[in-house]
Amino acid sequence: MLALEGIRILELVHLPPGELCTMVLGDLGADIIKVEALPQSGGRGAGVYANQEADALKSAQAFNALNRNKKSIRLNLKSTEGQQVFYRMLKDADVVIEGFRPGAVNRMGVDYETVKKINPRIIYCSLSGYGQDGPYSQYPGHDINYISIAGALNLIGWPGQPPAIPLNFLADFAGASMHGVAGILAALFVRERTGKGQLVDISYTDSVVTFMTFFLQMHFSSGLTFPRGAWALAGGYPYYKTYETKDGKLISLGCVETWFWENLCRAIGRDDLKCYGLNPGHFIQKSDEPKWNEVEDELKKIFLTRTRDEWFDHLIKNDVPVAKVYTLDEVASDPQLLHRKMILELEHPKHGKVKQPGIAIKLSETPGQVRAFAPYSGENTDEVMQALGYSKSDVESLRKANAIG
Repeated sequence: MLALEGIRILELVHLPPGELCTMVLGDLGADIIKVEALPQSGGRGAGVYANQEADALKSAQAFNALNRNKKSIRLNLKSTEGQQVFYRMLKDADVVIEGFRPGAVNRMGVDYETVKKINPRIIYCSLSGYGQDGPYSQYPGHDINYISIAGALNLIGWPGQPPAIPLNFLADFAGASMHGVAGILAALFVRERTGKGQLVDISYTDSVVTFMTFFLQMHFSSGLTFPRGAWALAGGYPYYKTYETKDGKLISLGCVETWFWENLCRAIGRDDLKCYGLNPGHFIQKSDEPKWNEVEDELKKIFLTRTRDEWFDHLIKNDVPVAKVYTLDEVASDPQLLHRKMILELEHPKHGKVKQPGIAIKLSETPGQVRAFAPYSGENTDEVMQALGYSKSDVESLRKANAIG
């Protein structure tokens, strides 16, 4: 048995954050049906995988972890016939997740108010940049914009330089994806007690504000603003930083606690530096005392005397919080990640052995599984339609009418 076995989710998203959300739920056993636009329908998500006949793209789909454990149906929600198919799908569904700008689902006739009339038990999750209401709700945006509004971007980087853009980890994946998972699971739990579904309104921006709780609470209580790159956990001091090694690679140090800093000083033969560990004032700003720059310069010279792996082995033996700064090609061979099965090697029926990220939520009794590879767009249309009770002639007629694909 899988944790979410028997839960059916209709996915109306065409961007990775929504796909990651449903990937996690699918790994835990949910039945995901990916509703994709027809290439000729003209929607922004239309035709994203339209050219999947190309061998290269078919091979790439074998590695597409975001869409594993899913089925795909092509459906034209701009057509009355396509909407009727979706309405029939709703009757046995538990969750709908959509990632359009607020109002777009209304124009397609698949908004929450419409959907809940058909299935009052439905959990309807909307992922959007600024949320379903408010003065910004219709504004366009991407991760960089959302983390700007939430105050996160201004804290990341080095003093005197523009903020460092942290890829799209914060708002897109950590923010919307994981808050979507939590919101859907919470709503399903409530439904078990009340029998009623509800709307789960997830804003990418709101999610990042949640991540800012530690910093905002201190700002509200004492006015702290955390200058960029100049305080304890932002690389402003030598005990919490990355350093280049002899082979041109990097290690990261996290010696925030006094005893860890002292362990480092002993391990590098510099007991004279023990007094330069963290003090509470470092959480506020960078000290003007030039000695800190001298300590950092000393560490830079020392770390250039051995390779990254040599330093890692030596420092770990001395109980120092240290890690190798990996490139992507190194991640897949890390012994801890392999032990935790966070890098999976799977056997694809057509493309042989492929690697995918593993399942982070470890359940002792009902562990998640990769049960199926990512489908090609529309691969399961006939299967889904027949399960809904449509005859082969019905399916052919709807396909000719460009309602399905």
